[in-house]
Order: sequence, then C-alpha cells, then structure tokens
Amino acid sequence: MAKVIVERDVCIGCGACWGTCPEVFEQNADDSLSQIVPGLQVDGEIGEGQIDEDLEGCARQAADGCPVSAIIVE
Repeated sequence: MAKVIVERDVCIGCGACWGTCPEVFEQNADDSLSQIVPGLQVDGEIGEGQIDEDLEGCARQAADGCPVSAIIVE
C-alpha cells in the first residue's frame, strides 16, 4: 500500500489530478480543491489516503501532472 497526500494549502483546484486519476482524487464540493475520494481517506482526513498497488501508477501520474506539486505519493 502507498500513502497519498494532497497538500490542500498548495492546491489550486485546477482539476488535473481528478482528471488523470478519478479513482483516487476528486474535487471538494465546499472549496473546489482536490481531496482523496472518501473510500480511500485515512481517518476521515480529506487530504490523506491509503491506496493499493493497482492505483499507485495512476496516483503518481496525477502527482507528476500537478502544476504546483501539491501531491505526494509515498
């Protein structure tokens, strides 16, 4: 499993991540910034998630495509 973090204080809400990997990322309805989809969030933290290996490539692609480098995949 990998840990995914959206640094929401850095995010600009451009949509590149959820456009690339909607299985992991989505737009927050309240502030339009990126968040981890609810089923993958850790302890209800919208900016932190745990993903299986099968989603890691997708999440890394989204991280690479983020124009402000707001996504970390560990």
